[in-house]
Amino acid sequence: MERIVIFARTTKTEGEIRLRFRLTDGRRADLYHKSNIKASLTDLAKFNVDGSLRPKVSVYNKQLEDDITREIDAMRRAYRHQVEAGEIVTASAFEEAVAKELNPEVIVRKEENTLLSKLDKFVEDGYRDGIFGKSRYKHYSGVRNRMSRYLQINGLEAMTPSEFDDDQIMKLRQFLFDEYLYVPKHKRIYKDLKKVEIPTRRRGSNTVAHEMKMLITFFNYLENRDDIVKSPFRKLGADRRKKITQTKEDDPIFLTIDELEKVMATEVPETLQETKDAFLVHCALGCRISDYKRFKMELIFVTDEGIPYIHYLPKKTKGSQTNYKEIKTPLVRYAFDIIKARDFQFRVIFYEGGKSGYNKKIKQLLELAGIDRLVPIYNEKTGENEYFPLWQRASSKTARSTCVDIMAKYQIDMYAAGLHRRGSKAVERYTNMEVRDDFALRNIAFRQKAYKVDKDLNVVE
Repeated sequence: MERIVIFARTTKTEGEIRLRFRLTDGRRADLYHKSNIKASLTDLAKFNVDGSLRPKVSVYNKQLEDDITREIDAMRRAYRHQVEAGEIVTASAFEEAVAKELNPEVIVRKEENTLLSKLDKFVEDGYRDGIFGKSRYKHYSGVRNRMSRYLQINGLEAMTPSEFDDDQIMKLRQFLFDEYLYVPKHKRIYKDLKKVEIPTRRRGSNTVAHEMKMLITFFNYLENRDDIVKSPFRKLGADRRKKITQTKEDDPIFLTIDELEKVMATEVPETLQETKDAFLVHCALGCRISDYKRFKMELIFVTDEGIPYIHYLPKKTKGSQTNYKEIKTPLVRYAFDIIKARDFQFRVIFYEGGKSGYNKKIKQLLELAGIDRLVPIYNEKTGENEYFPLWQRASSKTARSTCVDIMAKYQIDMYAAGLHRRGSKAVERYTNMEVRDDFALRNIAFRQKAYKVDKDLNVVE
């Protein structure tokens, strides 16, 4: 026998809430219904969870009683009709049946209520409102496209968010890992994709874990908006949720200062000269590749002491910054000379991937320079580390890691020294170095001599 109760999920102590109801029938059903009834918490306190009046209550909201009774009766009729008809009582089908009982002339299942349309809206609104930037938007769009293919392949295009349960999460996760296996069987779905978008091998665990985290954010958003009662990720349990979102990173790959100087001294063919120059400057700047692509001569300023530096707002994090504080990076002499000679024109950095892209040419450059120190890379299949010559695994990220490592070795870690607890705001205040202090440290770290320039960027001997 089904049981229907008022499901008042709120932390409020006063004011109005929109009523939800829950229908249970042993193990056969556990369904929720979101009504259009708004009730003050004071009025609602006079009713039991089954909609009946509490004992000794004589003054109450009669309209609220009628509305609750009408809603419960509609739920009961809808459920019994579905059971008697032998239908599979899903959350969305039940909600539609209740709506028809309440308003027979209205069909509530609309395209905008599907899981995919809700995800679309979340992605587009998040980008429009500046909640996440262009890079994050691209990642979410990719997740949206993979979710679409999963739903299509499984005949679930009309699925609503409330129907997407913990079991669906685990099935989607497996699909994300092994989507490449579905390509031959569903050519129609993949035929219009760009070649680079068609999966050809199993996705890595870190990639899938990151996408699970993105979906957690999406379902939390739906829960906070009361579009769903409870995120399906909350039903997984702490251990399973931790497992599917756990990431493991390899140690960063970087060059030591000796290896960097080895690259500097290496003669390269003309086809690699631009790559060599771009990479050496990149190592000195330590910026993300997305920022590197935006740099130009107009961003170079000179301090009163004659120190040239580049200043910029980091593209990845400027949207989440609480201020408009710029990064100011002084230019060590070798980087300055290359930048002046090339007028900050490095075409190679705009094409990262492919057989002739920046990343591929970095590998060729480092192989030619003999940078073959072995570095560990985790193999997900064997569960063990494998070792490769550094040049084989290098990329544009190697330049950023190289700068960070070289600089870190020549700065005192105030946490390690025990001067402040980790995360202390005082450390942030103390470590906002002036350009001249940063310049002095960089010259030591990169084994470069100090120099000065005039306002026209001419070296003052």
